[in-house]
Amino acid sequence: MEFNPFQRRFRKGLRKVALVYPNRYVGGIANIGLQQIYAELNDLAFCERFYADFFEGLRSFESGTPLSEFEIALFSLQYETDYFKAVEILKKSNFKGIKIAGGPCVMENPKPLLGIFDAFFIGEVEGKLEEIVSARSPEELSGIEGVYTGKEIRVKRVYSKLGKHIETEIIGEGAYGRCFLVELGRGCVRRCSFCLVRQIYAPPRWRRLEDLPEIKDVKKIALIAPSPTDHPNFKEILQFFVERGFEVSPSSLRADNIDQEIAELLTRANVKTLTLAPETASEELLEVLRKEISFEELRNAVEICSGKFEKLKLYYMIGIPGESVEDVLRIAERAKELKRFIPRIEISLNPLVPKPHTPLQWLSFGGEGGIKELRRKIEMLQKECIKHGIEFSKPNLREFILQTILARGDESVSGLLNGEGYRNYLRSLGSFELDKELPWDFIDHGYKKGKLAEEFESLMSVINKKGF
Repeated sequence: MEFNPFQRRFRKGLRKVALVYPNRYVGGIANIGLQQIYAELNDLAFCERFYADFFEGLRSFESGTPLSEFEIALFSLQYETDYFKAVEILKKSNFKGIKIAGGPCVMENPKPLLGIFDAFFIGEVEGKLEEIVSARSPEELSGIEGVYTGKEIRVKRVYSKLGKHIETEIIGEGAYGRCFLVELGRGCVRRCSFCLVRQIYAPPRWRRLEDLPEIKDVKKIALIAPSPTDHPNFKEILQFFVERGFEVSPSSLRADNIDQEIAELLTRANVKTLTLAPETASEELLEVLRKEISFEELRNAVEICSGKFEKLKLYYMIGIPGESVEDVLRIAERAKELKRFIPRIEISLNPLVPKPHTPLQWLSFGGEGGIKELRRKIEMLQKECIKHGIEFSKPNLREFILQTILARGDESVSGLLNGEGYRNYLRSLGSFELDKELPWDFIDHGYKKGKLAEEFESLMSVINKKGF
């Protein structure tokens, strides 16, 4: 069952707006951005939600009303592979209204979706929704700050100041369980070279303690931010909620921020799994990724947490430039060492996707050996993990290939969304030349491309010096 404090009846004069999440409900209800947008829309219009796993995304979650009966459809695209479901929903629903897409994928590169949507919003949409839902035609959207229709030469990304947190949310069974989502901040103070967040949500912003909501009628809270432990008052916030009897689930943790006090608080907050992201087991490759967490820091964090958690989950990357087979197998070796402190360990392995707007955007997918070498490394690591009693989450390479093509493509890759096989687009997985115009260069995220290119060359020099 879901508690929805915003549900309202339609009355004449209100615009009918569909908020579409082309993926599963558990992800959509756990998305703080969608919670904010839905709350704001219900002050402006009549809004209902659509999820891929309810009525196949063709009817609203609240009342079962067909999408075709709405005037505006706002699609939130969180993952590139959601594009396929979004296209399917639009085709099957015979939707004739205004189609607008937003979310991190649009902020990254909307070019593959030109011709499918009427417009795209590039940025954080709070404060702009009234202008958007007031538009009576796609032409009226042009000129709104942050809107891209395909005709604009350059679009500046919109970002919002973080003020008072919304006091009321829909409570449902989402990815964090049945809980209230508390957004501590946006953007990230770290400089990881592979991360899109550092660019598209810059500058980093934190909510003040006095801006956090008063929470009632729920037992659990999820603390949301790219790196919540970097909040200057994280320990104080965690202690505040724990002392009031809440279970607390942070969206992520950093090993270099974990101390004895935080470990104790997380235990009291009923956190069962310690989740960390070392990304690589190679000290040299840490310099390339600019992760800035050594194995000593990782081991120290896990040792501090010994006996306090049921499971340790570790996220690693594969296909990093300069990576050797030995670097990959070292992941299992180090996990075996960490089993002394937390016996149950799961390795989640994902290929590096060279994302737009990051210093690694010029790289090819898969590293020097390409897809074939990626498969070989994955199989070898899986065997090592099984041998040492380590759980292993194997990546679906096809999904990451599609993700890369759609993240870095232009209009020419849209055939993928119309049923063409991805093998026709494998050339899109190759590297880009530094002086080449890129499909996403029209988006102004506030950084200078030349500075990003300098950072890329600096990272590549690290590889060359190490003789990888």
